Amino acid sequence: MNALDTMRALAAKREVHVAEAGEVIFAAGEAGASMFGLLEGRVRLVWTTENGQEGYELISAGDVFGAGALVTPDHRRLSTATAETACRLIEMNREKFLFAVQESPMFAIELLASVDERLRDLKMHDST
Repeated sequence: MNALDTMRALAAKREVHVAEAGEVIFAAGEAGASMFGLLEGRVRLVWTTENGQEGYELISAGDVFGAGALVTPDHRRLSTATAETACRLIEMNREKFLFAVQESPMFAIELLASVDERLRDLKMHDST
């Protein structure tokens, strides 16, 4: 089981969203109060570094993103998430996140593993 599987198991129908290609899911600087799991499609996260350069990451089906919004008080999104293709997403708010961590502590480990894998992939991408 991975973090997305746990999100899927806890999701209500209203928490599954469709985003059309080109649609902004969230924008850099916005207040964040939820994370997302990508069921289908591809999402591009774009951010600006401290030295003004643009960075990006492609999120694929099976990945989760935006978790910082659930663990940081008064969180502001660091990147803009845009659907590259038509997408189906699960949205998880802080209340459901805390429930998932309490009821299934492995969810937190799965989420950390997902974030770690994405960071490693980014680091490998940046070094090439």
